Amino acid sequence: MSNRNIFKFVLVALMGIGLCSCEKKQTEFYLSDLQGLWLENNTKHYVRFTEDPVQDDTNYFWGCEWDEAEDVHEEDLVYHGDGWFKYRLNNEQLLEVQMMDYGWADIPKQYIMVTLSPSHMTYHPKDYKNETISFTKQ
Repeated sequence: MSNRNIFKFVLVALMGIGLCSCEKKQTEFYLSDLQGLWLENNTKHYVRFTEDPVQDDTNYFWGCEWDEAEDVHEEDLVYHGDGWFKYRLNNEQLLEVQMMDYGWADIPKQYIMVTLSPSHMTYHPKDYKNETISFTKQ
């Protein structure tokens, strides 16, 4: 085997290793996978993404969250008050607008979806890539 052939073989092998070691990023996220009841891993924090559209804005749906570790349950939530949010999924961006009982303010929260399947979801706050949050669908 000549030096030229050895060089070509090594180059092709290194390129193959480089391509195989790349982590593939999920690029498509489906609203139907998001909708449902989720439990944050290793907690009692629940999030429900409903199929109910927000009447005044067709781009948003209703969702709610609660933490049973704080002795709060879904049935304790005041409809569209504390614990409720409007949400929309746009590519990998999940936007939630948190609601309040007395309507003092709506609080937007932006997340970047990392993985979303019919059974698992991982995302992180938009500006905090290292703070991933993982859920399992119930």
